Amino acid sequence: MFLVVGSSGFSMSMLVTLLGGLALFLFGMEQMTGSLKIIAGERLRSVLKRLTSNRFAGVAVGAFVTSIIQSSSVTTVLVVGFVSAGLMTLQQAIGVIMGAGIGTTITAQIIAFKITKAALALVAVGFAATFLAKKDRIRQYGTIVFGAGLVFFGMNVMADATIPLRESPRFIEAAQRLDNALLGILLSAAFTAIVQSSSATTVLIIVLASQGLITLEQAIPLVFGANIGTCVTALLASIGKPREAVRAAFVHVIFNVLGVLLWFGFMDQLAWIVQELAHETPRQIAHAHTLFNVANTCVFIWFTSPLATLITWLVPDRPTAVPETAVPKFLDVILLRTPDLAIDTVRMELGRLGVASLLMVRGALNAALHGTAQEINRLEEMDEDVDALHGAVVTYLGQLSQQSLSDRQSARLRDYLLVANYFENIGDLIESQLVPAGRQRLRTKLVVSPQTEDALKLIHHEVCWAVEHSIRAVVEEDVDVALQVTEAKTRINELVQAAEEHLSRRLTANTPQRLVAYRLESEMMEYLKRVYYFAKRIARLAALNGDRSLVEESANSVTMPSDPSVLSDGK
Repeated sequence: MFLVVGSSGFSMSMLVTLLGGLALFLFGMEQMTGSLKIIAGERLRSVLKRLTSNRFAGVAVGAFVTSIIQSSSVTTVLVVGFVSAGLMTLQQAIGVIMGAGIGTTITAQIIAFKITKAALALVAVGFAATFLAKKDRIRQYGTIVFGAGLVFFGMNVMADATIPLRESPRFIEAAQRLDNALLGILLSAAFTAIVQSSSATTVLIIVLASQGLITLEQAIPLVFGANIGTCVTALLASIGKPREAVRAAFVHVIFNVLGVLLWFGFMDQLAWIVQELAHETPRQIAHAHTLFNVANTCVFIWFTSPLATLITWLVPDRPTAVPETAVPKFLDVILLRTPDLAIDTVRMELGRLGVASLLMVRGALNAALHGTAQEINRLEEMDEDVDALHGAVVTYLGQLSQQSLSDRQSARLRDYLLVANYFENIGDLIESQLVPAGRQRLRTKLVVSPQTEDALKLIHHEVCWAVEHSIRAVVEEDVDVALQVTEAKTRINELVQAAEEHLSRRLTANTPQRLVAYRLESEMMEYLKRVYYFAKRIARLAALNGDRSLVEESANSVTMPSDPSVLSDGK
């Protein structure tokens, strides 16, 4: 970061050793946080579901989640999903993003402990537990210990690599330039943006300071720069995403930049405070990192509303355009390494897939009975959106299946794959059966009698209700709603039986093409019944997942993103 290749006392072997130590550190962090995410996944999911409009609760949630997953970018992506779903306002999201900054300081506090001599012992113990344990949970704990050992061993390697720099005139001269705080902030921000990890920057700062190569006063601007540089990840993640994603990324940037501006004239005072709190330089740097983020949150938490207004002004809504139903809204590859959270985003995306299928169901009967050729073609085109979104969900689930999943996570993944297939089957059924039925009605110029149409509409109304409530059962994991869908079988069978009796009586009616009309009307009724069959299967899977959730947590507060014009009260 701050070293000049080719300068006196700095060799290529030193660079390789330093980078090797950094690689060990990052790999150890990946192993440690990966297992933490698996062990704490259920709790993370539960905490995220309990988000309230209280901004202080949002800070606590953001700090907790980020301290586990050690990525403010992942937390920002989660916030984007909730804002996009209408479950959280931008103002509430600001509190979570502020809390994410506090959560990232946990890394600095951990690495500031002087236990590098025990690093290999931790590696040995962790590896033994991972290799010998039979229970998966014990193996995960072993991986955490193993990762922690690699973190401290990597620090030790980097520390040893920088020892010769103490006597390097060129490096000492270069380090003296870091007395310029603005230069230090810019260098650190650039390095963090390149390596995409503020933790990597922080550990290098602590290593250099612990070797006496930089002073506390020089380290503090570097810490500030790391906070700004880490915003690049969120900005990159927001490229091509909805405006809510861009706004959340801007919240991250503006909050950290304003925080640096707030402290820029008080760095000497911050250095004095942390020197009073601790005597060792690594601990002082860790405290400076924590104090910087906590103090900024305490100041700016009172201005969430003006910040939200500013962000909305900087990133205005685009002109109204036709919504792209086929484009996934919640799926993000960043979340794949946090399976519980990734599975939750799949559940939200299934809601959108279900709504796309429901739109087809709602328009199917009218198009088949009265639609023009253009209206029938439009119904057929809607299936392309369903197929595209289904493909995106299946692809994402395929990527998620490559991660290390628990038995419970694997079961949810299989269930959601089936749910996606059933929603897609509903669209295919309408496209392959009811669309041709409508075209046949146009070709033969059939006119369905008002009595028959009323009978079909009664069935159609119940089927739409069942599909709508199966979607709610999936997204809200509501067992009661799922049971209502399965219990509707009796009611729908009674309507089908009554319609069949009516059609049988109509066979003797003195109307043209009576046999052709009977066959077409019977097929329409059978197709509607098959749509309910898929809705019932979806509801059963939703009930199964709802039962799992009731065991895992005591409350369900995530609600389905719905458009009142799409999900009307059909019952």
